[in-house]
Amino acid sequence: MDFSLTEEHIMIRDAARDFAKNELLPGVIERDNKQKFPTQQIKMMGELGFLGMMVDPKYGGGGMDTMSYALAMEEISKIDASASVVMSVNNSLVCYGIESYGSEEQKQKYLTKLATGEKLGAFCLSEPEAGSDATSQKTTAIDHGDHYILNGTKNWITNGNSADYYLVIAQTDREKKHKGINAFIVEKSWEGFEIGPKEDKLGIRGSDTHSLIFNDVKVPKENRIGEDGFGFKFAMKTLAGGRIGIAAQALGIAGGAYDLAREYSKVRKSFGTEICNHQAIAFKLADMHTSIEAAKLLVMKAAWDKDQGNDYTMSGAIAKLYASQVAMDVSIEAVQVHGGNGYVKEYHVERLMRDAKITQIYEGTSEIQKIVISRGLLRD
Repeated sequence: MDFSLTEEHIMIRDAARDFAKNELLPGVIERDNKQKFPTQQIKMMGELGFLGMMVDPKYGGGGMDTMSYALAMEEISKIDASASVVMSVNNSLVCYGIESYGSEEQKQKYLTKLATGEKLGAFCLSEPEAGSDATSQKTTAIDHGDHYILNGTKNWITNGNSADYYLVIAQTDREKKHKGINAFIVEKSWEGFEIGPKEDKLGIRGSDTHSLIFNDVKVPKENRIGEDGFGFKFAMKTLAGGRIGIAAQALGIAGGAYDLAREYSKVRKSFGTEICNHQAIAFKLADMHTSIEAAKLLVMKAAWDKDQGNDYTMSGAIAKLYASQVAMDVSIEAVQVHGGNGYVKEYHVERLMRDAKITQIYEGTSEIQKIVISRGLLRD
């Protein structure tokens, strides 16, 4: 097995690292405190090609592989997970979903703008009573011949107020259960589409998370993605790839926390020497680094599977399950290494610890990942 990165991979990784340090790090604490969306930084990410990395160049994307995307996600997440989740949703869910399953007309109309960052996307699956159980869609899309009438509420939507285009999953025929679900491209400006309150969150506070309300929104038939009844399969297939992005985000959060803890341990003194010289701290750093390296290999394996055209359902779930646990464990230990300073915002590690928790919840909780993994193990 060859784990070496290509020159292009290294160039992309370094570009993402430089952008994160130069553009995202200044102001990241203020954005977290004030729940301020990084509007200018996201615009720059679009201009640099970070919002449509894997999209075919003919639609305005970078035409890069999943490995490149994972490396960039990791570097951005080391500094600002609020910015990286915007990047993840636009790349892994919205752009991927439209490019893989949308019509040519949909790609020309929507994907070309999303891939360049001119427009921003959101993925709307979760509801007040449909989180992990995505089959329990209460949002309805009733067929009226040449259009659908959309009614319902979506919860916890990243880019909720900042997006221009929304991929909305809704129930068209309840008797068919999950086979009666469809996916639609909805534009923000359409009549009856209302943005609900912004969520006051534990972590990723700079990201834009809202409820969305649809009141008799008229959706043209040509904005349905795929054949009638394809919506649930569309959501599951899209989320399978999205998990690689979130695994990379978790890996980045862990890496960022570890880097801060290591550097702090070299300058903080106790009992007459730098704390890195105390075995209690040195062993923490050894454990943190080891778990990060293991998570990195799992993320690389999942990205490699996707790039090779292999089934990445299980490898993506494994990567997300493990990397999200590593993000929690390492960020908690990073706070501990910092001692009292770890509880203070200016040292960043408390924010990374708060950001880490969501990686165990969104795009499939850790419990859902275990269901995916166990089903894969027991399928034969």
